[in-house]
Amino acid sequence: MGVARTPRESWVEAGLRALADGGPEAVRVEALAKALGVTKGGFYGYFADREALLTAMLDAWEREAVDSVLARVEAEGGDPRTTAHRAGMLTFSGERLLPIDLAVRDWARRDPQVAARLRRVDNRRMGLLRETLHTVCTDPDEVEARSLLAFCAAIGAHFLAADHPGRTRDEVLARAADLLWS
Repeated sequence: MGVARTPRESWVEAGLRALADGGPEAVRVEALAKALGVTKGGFYGYFADREALLTAMLDAWEREAVDSVLARVEAEGGDPRTTAHRAGMLTFSGERLLPIDLAVRDWARRDPQVAARLRRVDNRRMGLLRETLHTVCTDPDEVEARSLLAFCAAIGAHFLAADHPGRTRDEVLARAADLLWS
């Protein structure tokens, strides 16, 4: 009876966790094998090399962070503001997608191929924002500006360390959203 093989998805998932925790430099075959409790030999049954794993990780991130989020948003329906809010919450909050997204953004600063992938992902996300904000504003320039502000708030809120005297961060973000949708 043969030994069960570690599934390809397990390698990709371990790679995404390592990316979120330590950036692309932390995605090392030996370290992933140790984290999975296996030898690195099984890795090469699925991937030609580390670069192939990194590509598979970006593919998985894009499917989960865009395709799955957009499918869920569409399936759950709702008014445009609820749709945009739900997409943002699924993507930029929680312990799953947010750390990976932030790590990919940092990685994209140093890798043109990752930057191109991030641009494609962000363009799809901006497309949803444009579509939903167009329901409250018909001026294309204003829709673009509001979309940019909404996206910057969603991402920037995770980097900004400023206090908001007399208010919580969530209160300020909610007010910002009110302004964008008015």
